[in-house]
Amino acid sequence: MKYKSQKVAYWFFALSMLLLCLQIVYGFIMGFAHMGFDGLHEITPFNTARAVHTNLLVVWLLSGFMGAAYYIIPEEAQNELVSVKLAYIQLITLALVGVVAIVGYHFNYWEGRKFLEIPRPLDWLVVINVLTFLGIILVTLFKGKQRTTTSLVLTMGLVFAALLYLPGMIWFDNQTLDSFFRWWVVHLWVEGVWELIMGGILAFLLIKITGVDREVIEKWLYVIVGLTFISGILGTGHHYYYIGAGKMWLIIGGIFSALEPLAFLAMALFAVGMYRKGEKKHPNKIALNWTLGTAIVSFVGAGLLGLAHTLPQVNMYTHGTLVTAMHGHLAFWGAYAMIVLAIISYTMPNLTGRKLYDSTAGQLAFWLSNIGMLGMTVAFGVAGVAQVYMERVMGVEFGVVQDEIAIHFGTLIICATMFTTGIGFYIYEFIKYGRPSDEALTSQ
Repeated sequence: MKYKSQKVAYWFFALSMLLLCLQIVYGFIMGFAHMGFDGLHEITPFNTARAVHTNLLVVWLLSGFMGAAYYIIPEEAQNELVSVKLAYIQLITLALVGVVAIVGYHFNYWEGRKFLEIPRPLDWLVVINVLTFLGIILVTLFKGKQRTTTSLVLTMGLVFAALLYLPGMIWFDNQTLDSFFRWWVVHLWVEGVWELIMGGILAFLLIKITGVDREVIEKWLYVIVGLTFISGILGTGHHYYYIGAGKMWLIIGGIFSALEPLAFLAMALFAVGMYRKGEKKHPNKIALNWTLGTAIVSFVGAGLLGLAHTLPQVNMYTHGTLVTAMHGHLAFWGAYAMIVLAIISYTMPNLTGRKLYDSTAGQLAFWLSNIGMLGMTVAFGVAGVAQVYMERVMGVEFGVVQDEIAIHFGTLIICATMFTTGIGFYIYEFIKYGRPSDEALTSQ
């Protein structure tokens, strides 16, 4: 059964698409700057473009997660959202934070802490925004007719994500202390509680698409949650190797970081296993592609590529180089971007009533974006390995190394163009579906 209040999700997804487009634009600015074509330096210097690029990533993914929750929770709880008006107000304030932050970055008004650079006054607006969102979700669940494991895991991830934003609001004059607690936000988000959000959305999609019994799928969720907490929390230690924290973090970080891929392996096995067990009759093959792709690509990007340079003996050479960018791009894409695109692909036919399955544009969106991202990952990897060898083994000066590896950014730009073309097809499909309607939801 569908609910009219689920329409709110559409507008959060629309904001996600807009912010994703902006993120890509700033990515190209940085790519060309690496090649020496830095014509926009006076308007958008590299450090500004980087801040905008990374922070837009966080905001568009959070907008996607919120949209997913506004769609999933009413259906799982069997209850309309308690306040649609508040949800729209929350959407407007979220967009306002994004706009003001981008403008602030261009006027050098930022905190200077990677991924958490929004000006301090905006932090409080974020807190109010997220509390409003959580209030709507929790009250809807409380008033609902049922509470499923899927909805509880998703909600738990959202609540913990909100709580873990708070350590990032504490300011320390000591650089080591500041970095220590900043990673409580960034690491425990992307390698902890965001995995719970991903797991909740993934479970919902597999229940709907494969037709496998809910109990079977939700048992897997417990395994994923357990692996995430066991490895993710202490895995934070791999960020403490060289910031001035105690040497014990070399051991703790090394051991538990090596275990982190297990959660992503479990997700990959979970998704593929449920697909093979399922009926394979659901008509929305595009949503299925994105769902299975999420599980597989996240294991490669977040799991294997993360493991490749997380051990202290390797990380002492790769830390802060383009090897990190190699891992980061495929990890964020596979684990979080693709799950947002998966839930959008699943919900749009239900919200609009237009069953535009398996279009050529939809298939091109999936394959071009994924092949393009894999190409970008390889380009970053080759450039990163060359950078590590020249800088940290041979001792070549940083600027000289950047000139030497600039050629690899030519390949990266080509692959990024392919990726962008795929995203263009995806947004074309999103627009083609049109806006949601009450009739489409009430007729299901």
